[in-house]
Amino acid sequence: MGQLLSFGHPSDLSTRLVDAANDPGYLVSIRGFMRALIVASLLSVPLTAGPVSDALFAQDGDAYRVTTRLVLVDAQVLDKKTHVPVNSLKKDDLEVYEDGVQQQISSFSQDELPLSVVLFFDLTDSVRPVLKPLAEGAQRALEHLKPEDEVAVMVYAATAYMVQDFTTDRGEAAAAIARASRMESAEAAFFNEAIFKAAEHLSTRPNARRVIIWLTDDVPNIPSLEIRDRYARSLGDYEPHSEKEAFRELFQTGTLVCTLLKRSEISEQESARRDQATVIGRMLYPPGSVDRYTRMTGGRVVESSGRRLHQQLADLIDEIRLRYNLGYRPSSRKPAGKYCAIKVKLAPELKQAQRNLVVEAKSGYYR
Repeated sequence: MGQLLSFGHPSDLSTRLVDAANDPGYLVSIRGFMRALIVASLLSVPLTAGPVSDALFAQDGDAYRVTTRLVLVDAQVLDKKTHVPVNSLKKDDLEVYEDGVQQQISSFSQDELPLSVVLFFDLTDSVRPVLKPLAEGAQRALEHLKPEDEVAVMVYAATAYMVQDFTTDRGEAAAAIARASRMESAEAAFFNEAIFKAAEHLSTRPNARRVIIWLTDDVPNIPSLEIRDRYARSLGDYEPHSEKEAFRELFQTGTLVCTLLKRSEISEQESARRDQATVIGRMLYPPGSVDRYTRMTGGRVVESSGRRLHQQLADLIDEIRLRYNLGYRPSSRKPAGKYCAIKVKLAPELKQAQRNLVVEAKSGYYR
């Protein structure tokens, strides 16, 4: 068995890696005419496909960000009734808006950029048993990836643990799933902390499309002080990340979340709970949800079956590979750290001709 690495444990906090090649920003203090010259030179930098890369300049004490590379957006177009992906669209069939302003699409591709995928498994009692049949067919499912695509395997309860770091060896990844199926935890399931750690680890893969494929029963525990004291003792004094922090990490890394949802009696009972203590607890300590994490990043939720799970994983990989990858350079500058809302729409002509189509894409990103 390989070594189990912890992310988020107080005695072994991982340090986020920052790749200078991925974010070659620099800060320049400029005034008047010299500021105009520098901004003009920044805007003339040629575009390259890849994660957002920016140059910074100061204006009256505030840092502003001028984008010199493409903002990349993964989008999927589905038939509203059948949920079957539509993979034959062209660049002119889609439009991208940032903060309500239409942007010029500078790049358009499918299945060109490599994938970095975290297979992310819940250690709850209802999910763990289906990992065994998944492990048996996992290698066949992973063959649907391209040779250059890489896979990591992580599990989580109160925090996330690395079972297998990124590898292009499908046998290693399948063996890691088998190891995960034998793991268990009596601790609470903290979705926000777990998703944050998975997205944080994906930040170390700067030149790929970043994806979390999440197998869960959608039963998060409320991360209240009482629950943490009783069912998350491994955290000690460590403060688990919040839903807001998890979303920020997802948007900053451009990570797509797709979910294989394994429902159980426990998940049905929990989703139906409406008692006062539960409602107040969820308001005070939002536990995160499969629907929000998936929908806000532009992904899909697929109801999973233990017997067909490896085939559903293969189908999901095929869908992810064939999503549309759109690139644009924002038409206006924004302060550094500003959240920018993104909306991908069908072109009016296509929308008029095919009213049954819907677009799924991430809801925004941070400058």
